[in-house]
Amino acid sequence: MEKRKGYRPNVAAIVLSPDYPEKCEFMIARRKGMRKGWQFPQGGIDPEESLETALRRELKEEIGTDQVEIIAEYPEWISYDFPKNSRNPRRYPYKGQRQKYFLVRLKPEAVIDLEAFEIPEFEEYKFVDMEELFRRITFFKRKVYRQVIDHFVKEGLL
Repeated sequence: MEKRKGYRPNVAAIVLSPDYPEKCEFMIARRKGMRKGWQFPQGGIDPEESLETALRRELKEEIGTDQVEIIAEYPEWISYDFPKNSRNPRRYPYKGQRQKYFLVRLKPEAVIDLEAFEIPEFEEYKFVDMEELFRRITFFKRKVYRQVIDHFVKEGLL
C-alpha cells in the first residue's frame, strides 16, 4: 500500500443488493446525525490486518453483516480530503483517507442490522439505482465514487 502523509488507510465496500446481476442496486447508508451524510460502508485498516479482513470487519461493525460475495477489487488506492469545515475529532490527525474499494454482493441470507455494533455509525440505509446514488451521496465523495463506479462499469460488472 502506498502511503500518503496525513491519509488514513481505509477500505470501502460498494454493496450491491442480493438481486445483482439481474437488478443493479447500491446500498447506501446515512451517517448518524447527518441529514445529507449518505455513503458506502467504509472504515480503517488495523495494523497487520489484510484488506479482506478489514473489509469484513468493517461491514460487520457498520451494517451488522459480513455475508457478502466479493466480486472485484478496484486496482488502485484512491485518496480524498475531508472537508475543511469538518470538525470530527475521530479524523484527527488525518487530512483525509486513502481507500481501497471492493465491489461486493450481499448474500440472500444476509440481514442488515445498523444497531449491531455498540456505537452505530449509520441510522438509515436504502438500496438505490445509480442515478439516485449520485444524487444522495455526500458531496466530497462524489468524485471518488464516480471514478470507482465508472471503472466497474467499464469492466462490465455494473
